[in-house]
Amino acid sequence: MATTSLYTDLYELTMIQAAREAGVADRRCVFEVFTRSLPDGRRYGAFAGIGRILDALADFRFDETDLDFLRSTGQFTEDLLAYLEGYRFEGNIEAYAEGEVFFPNSPVVRIEGTFEQCVLLETLVLSILNHDSAIASVGSRMIQAAQGRPCIEMGSRRVHEHAAVAASRAAAIVGFSSTSNLEAGRIYDIPVVGTSAHAFTLLFDTEADAFRAQVHSLGAGTSLLVDTFDIREALDSAVEIAGPDLGAVRIDSGNLGQTAREVRAQLDALGATDTRITATSDLDEYRVFDLRDYPLDGYGIGTRLVTGGDHPAQGFVFKLVERENSSGTMEAVAKKSAQKATIAGSKRAYRVCDANGAARAELVLADDSGEQPSASLNARPLLTRLVENGEVLDSRSQWERIEKARRVHERALEELSLADLHIRTGQDGAVLLPVVHSLQELQELSH
Repeated sequence: MATTSLYTDLYELTMIQAAREAGVADRRCVFEVFTRSLPDGRRYGAFAGIGRILDALADFRFDETDLDFLRSTGQFTEDLLAYLEGYRFEGNIEAYAEGEVFFPNSPVVRIEGTFEQCVLLETLVLSILNHDSAIASVGSRMIQAAQGRPCIEMGSRRVHEHAAVAASRAAAIVGFSSTSNLEAGRIYDIPVVGTSAHAFTLLFDTEADAFRAQVHSLGAGTSLLVDTFDIREALDSAVEIAGPDLGAVRIDSGNLGQTAREVRAQLDALGATDTRITATSDLDEYRVFDLRDYPLDGYGIGTRLVTGGDHPAQGFVFKLVERENSSGTMEAVAKKSAQKATIAGSKRAYRVCDANGAARAELVLADDSGEQPSASLNARPLLTRLVENGEVLDSRSQWERIEKARRVHERALEELSLADLHIRTGQDGAVLLPVVHSLQELQELSH
C-alpha cells in the first residue's frame, strides 16, 4: 500500500528531531489554517479539500521503504526514525464544512495534538487545501457567471494527472454538473461526459461520415462538434443525419456569442428546436459572464478552472497559535513579524445572519475570551469535529460528501446574497463579509 507520509517537506522532520532532543516535542499544541487575504477582485473563497485530507490521513504512515529513504539521507537519528515507524496521528481536527465560504483570517482548520504529531501534517494539509480551494473558488465564480446553465469540468489535459482528478472533485463541490475525467468518475462518482474531438472528424473522408459514425455508435442524443470546417454546412448535415432529436452541438472557436445566435436560428429553422448548444474554448468566469445574454445552454471549462484561474494557490498558511508551556498550561502564541503577524490563541468561528437569513459578518472568538454568542444572535458555528483522537468520524461515501458539500455551498451563497455580483476583471468589489473578533466589534458593525 502506498503511503502519503513523504508528501511533506524536509523541515517538518528536522523540526521534530530537534524538538525531541530538546524535550519539547510532546508539548500540546493548536495549529490553525487560514489565509491572510483573498486575491484581488475576489469577494469570497470556497473551501474544499478537507475530505481528501481525511482520506490521505488514513495512509499517513512510514513504511520500511520510506524509512530506508530517510535513513539514506544521513540527516536523521535512529530515535526519530523509530518514532516515525510507529507514527499515527492521534490528535483532533476541526474544520469548516467543504463548500463553505471563507474570508481573510477565517480559521478554516484547527488541529490539536502534540507538536510532533501535528507539525508533520503541515505540508500535506496545505498542499491539498491550497490546490482544491483555489479550484473551488474560481469554479464558484464560474457557476455564478453561468446563471443556472450547466458547466462541465474538462481540464484534465492541462494539469498533472493527479491534480486533474482532485480538480474534478473541487469543481463538483461548487456546482459543476459533470467531468470529462474517468478516474474522477470512478473514485468520486461524478457524472462523466464526452463525445469527440476535431481529430475524430478529420479521421473520416467527410464530416458527414464522421457524424454518421458518431450517431450510429452513440445515438441521436449525442453532442456533435460542428466547427471543424463550415458551421452552417455542419449543422445541415448534423440534423439531416441525427434528425430533430439531435441532443446537442458544440462550438469551440470564433465569436462564441454571435455564433451561438446564428446556430440557434439555423437549428430552429431545421426543426431541431430542442437541440442544445454548448460552448467551449478557453473559457473563464469573465467570458462566461459576458456570454450570459446569448442562446447557450451550457459551458465546457478547462484550463482556467483546473489551474485556479488567475490564482493557482489559495494562500492558506498553517500556524501555531497555542502551545503548552514549561508549567504545563496552554499559552497563546503568535508571530509578530511585519506584514505576517498572526492572531494568537485558538478560536471559534460563527457565521452571523440577520432575521432574514442574510449573512452580516463572520465572528471569530478566541477560546480564552470567555465570550459566547447568544441564541438571539443567529450565529451558526462553522467548525465541526472531523477527527477525534486520531479516528476519522466521517464515514460517508465519496459522493455523499460531495453532495453535502454542494448543499453547504448553495446555502452559503444564498446567505451572501450575490444577486449584485458583477464578474468583471478588477470590478468585483470588496470582500463580502467583515471578519470581527469580539461581540463588541460585531455590535459596532451594526451601527
